Amino acid sequence: MVKPLLDALSAEGYTTPTPIQSQAIPPAIEGRDVLGIAQTGTGKTAAFALPILHQLLGKTVATTALAHGRAPRALILAPTRELAAQIGESFAAYGRRTQIKHAVVYGGVGQRPQVNALRNGVDILVATPGRLMDLMQQRLVDLRSISFVVLDEADRMLDMGFIDPIRRIMAVVPTKRQTMLFSATMPSEIKHLADSFMKDPVRVAVTPASSTVDRIEQHLYQVSTAQKTQLLLYVLASKGVERTLVFMKTKHGADRVVKRLHAAGISAQAIHGNKAQNHRLRALEAFRSGESPVLVATDIAARGIDVDGITHVINFDLPMEPEAYVHRIGRTARAGASGIAITFCSTEERGLLRSVEKLTRKQIPLLALPTSLPPMPQPAAPSNTPGRAPANPQRRNSPQRTHSPQRQHAPEQSHAPKMPHAHRGPSVAGRSMSRRTQGR
Repeated sequence: MVKPLLDALSAEGYTTPTPIQSQAIPPAIEGRDVLGIAQTGTGKTAAFALPILHQLLGKTVATTALAHGRAPRALILAPTRELAAQIGESFAAYGRRTQIKHAVVYGGVGQRPQVNALRNGVDILVATPGRLMDLMQQRLVDLRSISFVVLDEADRMLDMGFIDPIRRIMAVVPTKRQTMLFSATMPSEIKHLADSFMKDPVRVAVTPASSTVDRIEQHLYQVSTAQKTQLLLYVLASKGVERTLVFMKTKHGADRVVKRLHAAGISAQAIHGNKAQNHRLRALEAFRSGESPVLVATDIAARGIDVDGITHVINFDLPMEPEAYVHRIGRTARAGASGIAITFCSTEERGLLRSVEKLTRKQIPLLALPTSLPPMPQPAAPSNTPGRAPANPQRRNSPQRTHSPQRQHAPEQSHAPKMPHAHRGPSVAGRSMSRRTQGR
């Protein structure tokens, strides 16, 4: 790998590649197509970003093609705005000692700054399919010079209905190119997509979807839907709960829970598809900085969230697809840290729970429901600063930890799960490449 990239990696403190990087980078540098089976959090962004930068540097040094007004040479497609932005941050970090330029385009914001960036010339274009199609229809982007294409989180793009736009985009880019596709799962539609777009790809696979992260301590509460908010308050008041990601099934449910948390004096943010992009960015920053220690999200909005130090993931609602459970709990226990995942299961969701346990081949330990739950808070009147808890909120005392006898069929366990402080993983001096690249 060329020296500017090695210097950038050294400056970032990366020392050891992750498994997906070790397997994918060598064939990618050789120009081979790569089909990667890897979940978020495995360091896959570096697995495609570093080979692209390496090859662009080699070609531009030879041809002196770094010139004003250049058309993009590499195209990276991502399913969500957040993931696209994070991929852009990775290219900025790895290419910091080069003249290679990149741009990120996605919907939900005005297109003028994005169009201006393209007109000024970029080498790498990171885009969501919807906004890229808009720019193509307006003839504001030129894809005729593309030599590298990456489809990141292809299974999620399938879920979001982007397969037809992807086919239309791929019909425009040159057939002589290097293609890399990364997906956490490999449904038949993605396999057919790979077969149609790729030439003799090298297949690499790490962390299959049927297994969960060993460092994640998993727990289950059987609770009525009406009591889920009160149980959430109970868990959030427990010792060691620092930064918590709460998953909801619906957008309205996420907003409703955030209002309840605010009424209880807990600073929380909601992130979902109905939120404007600037709100989503502010919510992520507040969560990342610790200003709002609780982030309530839907699955699609949470895809691509890359925040260190998430101590707890709470499945307020079970996901409709069991694979989503693996994606959700993988948001904790990153970079060598430990983490806790807690699932709330109502009677109506027991079928979904069975699907999760069948996929993961693991029965989630059942905890007894506490005998005393906090009272249901009443939402306050709307404030002038939505998304924030009341001024000077008082941290609630942890409720008395008394528990009812075990429910029928519950395993031998009569106490709440320990809520330890997160282990922060390896020191900066010895951290691996997964420290910043995971989830990107």
